[in-house]
Amino acid sequence: MQRRLWLTGITSAAALSLAGCGFELRRAPNFAFNTLFSPLPETSPLGTELKRSLESTGTVRVISDVRQIADAEVLMDVLLDQREKVVVSRNSSGQVREFQLRIRFKFRLRSAKGKELIADSEVLQQRDISFNESAVLAKEVEEGLLYREMQSDIVQQIMRRLAAVKSL
Repeated sequence: MQRRLWLTGITSAAALSLAGCGFELRRAPNFAFNTLFSPLPETSPLGTELKRSLESTGTVRVISDVRQIADAEVLMDVLLDQREKVVVSRNSSGQVREFQLRIRFKFRLRSAKGKELIADSEVLQQRDISFNESAVLAKEVEEGLLYREMQSDIVQQIMRRLAAVKSL
């Protein structure tokens, strides 16, 4: 009984200290716009995830059709959407030992009237991955997972930047 009372007291103290420090769970961002035009191709995995994330907020509609560009409040110009795989190191016999995976995404945001809301911004994610020729299939799977993780990080960064826009 005394132990249960002690645990209840500790739990209550922890909850009160978290409430007092300003801790708050992350919420869906609020955007200053309701419609966004972006010519992201259907073949871009990052573009697909970004579109899905924006529309999942329930407040933003993403327009991809150029014929409906007049309906958009803001325009996102995608300047670069690139995946890279660079050799970082080789062994003494010239075989690859390590790669660096990179995703670069460069964009800008402007209002329908042409006002620049976000200047040219580049988001870069990179990860190092070792390579072993005896485990090629496993390394391909690991590479795919790293690319997806980097892509999700970039989408979250873009979402925060878009949410930071306050006035059109």
